[in-house]
Amino acid sequence: MKQNEEARLDALYQLNLLDTPPSASFDRITRMASQIFNLPISAVSLTDRDRQWFKSRVGVEHSSIPRDKAPCAQVAETTEVLVIPDLLADNCYATSLLAETGVRFYAGVPLVTREGFGLGSLCVLGTEPRTVSEVEMTGLSDLADMVMVQIEMQHAFGRIDPLSGLPNRTQFLDDLEDLGRDAPGERRYAVLLDLARNDQLNNGLRVRGPSFVDDMVQDAARSLRAALGPGRTAYHVAATQFAFLSPPEPERDAYLALLGSMLATAQNASVVRFAMTTAIGVTSVILGEADPRDVLRTAYSAAQDARASENAVSLYSPDEDRVHGRRFTLLNDFGAALDQPGQLRLVFQPRVDVASGQCVGAEALLRWKHPRLGEVSPGEFIPIIEQTSLAKPTTAWVLDTAMRQLAAWRKEGLDLQLSINVSAANLEESDFAGRVQLYLLKHRCARMRSSWR
Repeated sequence: MKQNEEARLDALYQLNLLDTPPSASFDRITRMASQIFNLPISAVSLTDRDRQWFKSRVGVEHSSIPRDKAPCAQVAETTEVLVIPDLLADNCYATSLLAETGVRFYAGVPLVTREGFGLGSLCVLGTEPRTVSEVEMTGLSDLADMVMVQIEMQHAFGRIDPLSGLPNRTQFLDDLEDLGRDAPGERRYAVLLDLARNDQLNNGLRVRGPSFVDDMVQDAARSLRAALGPGRTAYHVAATQFAFLSPPEPERDAYLALLGSMLATAQNASVVRFAMTTAIGVTSVILGEADPRDVLRTAYSAAQDARASENAVSLYSPDEDRVHGRRFTLLNDFGAALDQPGQLRLVFQPRVDVASGQCVGAEALLRWKHPRLGEVSPGEFIPIIEQTSLAKPTTAWVLDTAMRQLAAWRKEGLDLQLSINVSAANLEESDFAGRVQLYLLKHRCARMRSSWR
């Protein structure tokens, strides 16, 4: 029972309804319920741990009452309709707070989530004993369904992830901006939890299908909510990534150690702990000064660095970020360099026979003059592009350009052996040999000797 109650409360808290302002959409429903029964009191009552809190109410001054001996609590716990014709004639509720304040009649219909958790009830109350008709209860049940539709719409409308039940990235960005206005200059840490590497996700999806990711995300969401505790919010900011903010002005080393301990505990309890490698990235935030979108980017960058650290927790490094930024720039700009004349060129390293002193061959070497960054070393850009889709067109450009030069040398009577470097990835392409032959034919170099390394 205790376990079921904790799960019910968790479902309630995920909805972020408690202690929220009044809503006209809910108020219209409670007024309709009061009119159907011709009773002075109606409420959308949510059953918290120790209170009944009214999201909407008609004929009630206070916003909550104790949960003890509250009929709505029974409705939430059992998820069954409850009608009490006369509270004073009921052994359980004759001494309840409602009976003491003059309430005699109660009827409540449960508010139930899709997962079967009772949140509370839509209830009507009167100061005189009475019975109910089938038509009245049908109307009350229909209105309770309308309440749940409103709850689900508010919960899911662009702000809540339906799988984890947590606020999404949009909500994180808005909340960070709000904190910047409320507490400008305050220092926090933004923490990003990245559940698994891409290859691990792909392996899990191949073996178990989408349920692998679903189970992992829901398990992580539960663990994260439990670790943060009440009053702290976790956000589901990407498919397998979560974020949250530290308390104000944390001590750096102590907080990083706390995160490492939290990660170890969560991994030990995870149902897929042996199938994934979780990492935590941390970035410092000055509220009101940091761009919320940049906060997530730098936290993600730190999470990727964390995969190489001992405890899988890493603090954002601007120096590392600049390195990754340059790598991305080079990768992004290299495609344009292939299409725009003047950026890429080949230089030829001669091969000289020591005995005769004659040049007998050359090695074609690719060079890149970036329009903004200047000369970029091949040792920097080639490892970046050779494992991407740019490897094939790069090799094509080199083959075409090198063989054009080889044909030109041939016309001048130079019979040289030309070496061309290609990526190991090219050798795995089924059409690679055929493409080489096509370039040999195109430039009429087919009879000339070639060697590859």
